[in-house]
Amino acid sequence: MTVKTLIIGHGAREHVIGETLVRSGAELYAFMSSKNAGLEDLSNRRIKVHSESDFKEIIGFSKENGIDFAVVGPEAPLVIGIVDALERNGIPCVGPRIEAAQLEGSKIFTRALLDKYKINSNLRSKNFNSMVDVESYIKDLGLENVVVKPDGLTGGKGVKVYGDHLFSKQDIMDYCQTLVAQKSSFLLEEKVEGEEFTLQTFVDGKQVIATPLVQDHKRAYEDDSGPNTGGMGSYSMEDHLMPYITQKDVNEALEDMKKVVAATKAETGVEYKGFLYGGYIKTAKGIKLIEFNARLGDPEAMNILPLLKTNFLDICTGIINGNLKPNIEFENKATVCKYLAPEGYPISPKKDELVIIDKEKLEQIGAKYYYASVYREGDSIYTTTSRAMGIIGIANDLESAEKVAEQGVQCISGRLFYRKDIGTKRLLQKRINHMDSLLQ
Repeated sequence: MTVKTLIIGHGAREHVIGETLVRSGAELYAFMSSKNAGLEDLSNRRIKVHSESDFKEIIGFSKENGIDFAVVGPEAPLVIGIVDALERNGIPCVGPRIEAAQLEGSKIFTRALLDKYKINSNLRSKNFNSMVDVESYIKDLGLENVVVKPDGLTGGKGVKVYGDHLFSKQDIMDYCQTLVAQKSSFLLEEKVEGEEFTLQTFVDGKQVIATPLVQDHKRAYEDDSGPNTGGMGSYSMEDHLMPYITQKDVNEALEDMKKVVAATKAETGVEYKGFLYGGYIKTAKGIKLIEFNARLGDPEAMNILPLLKTNFLDICTGIINGNLKPNIEFENKATVCKYLAPEGYPISPKKDELVIIDKEKLEQIGAKYYYASVYREGDSIYTTTSRAMGIIGIANDLESAEKVAEQGVQCISGRLFYRKDIGTKRLLQKRINHMDSLLQ
């Protein structure tokens, strides 16, 4: 029996989700705010290009096409209740309902939840909606330990860290004042030093099942310099861990995620179902939570889904029905994702530039590619102002996977740039040394 599956979203994360669904036997449909050429091809043009927050249109499209279930890729529709709207209309969804999606939609909700349920990986923080007590809390934390986080979704661009974006007490006060003027609640949070890792999980309301660990690279330029971006690439190791993250560390993070899923149900009355992304950092004081996302990561989805051996349709129906089978298998391979972005990204990206892709050569090399923010006119692909494409190398070890990704990047031409150092031995060693120095 053909399973008609709808993917909602338009980026590289949705492209890889769509590919994985099709590989598992789904008949794919896509609803997206801008046309992703990869999803258009995978779904044989069974698509609608329209706002991803227009629930009425999405419900109409789903009903017209007899959709069996939907998978929601991005966070924006989740935090405004897309899953509630679809489920009320008889369309099951992989994704959390609005109350559970607050784990990403409201940083204040999440910190308060972790605090109330005494979750080990919580960080010190306090929420504000005025300037009252801001100065004294900065003093409590210590100036150099301050992170300011606006409450809602900020697309990875609202968080400001002392030493990176804020360089004096006055800078912190000014930014807080700006947020107050915008009527935005915010957190002052303790800054921690360590190595970050992403733990993405499949959640059926009760069970939380881990996937291979991934590390993302937020900085725009080589050697972790330049402004923060949506993520310039990522890697995962063949043992599904990291050289500086042990199985014990993963178990600890996973245990906390299970407690958070149970706490969300206790607090809201709603079971968390879908993908849950834990952004963690290993510090000298143990594993700490930076943030939760109510969906898979972009780029991190591109590291894990191509390795999935278990049928993805079965995983999705297990999430929906609350009976996920725990024995989910992934290939024991390493992956490297290098993101190609328009020249000038993220400050002044060049748009409407032609991108030429040698698909035959990519296939010979064994590199995979996923369209992010590009558009197709006729047979030609052009850049927008966002990240353009993710190129993935998969191999038995990291060094080989990095080579495949690097060769893959050479098959693409246009006014693009990328970080050559992602997945390299040198950068990995830098991470290992950093962690060693903190743990001494």
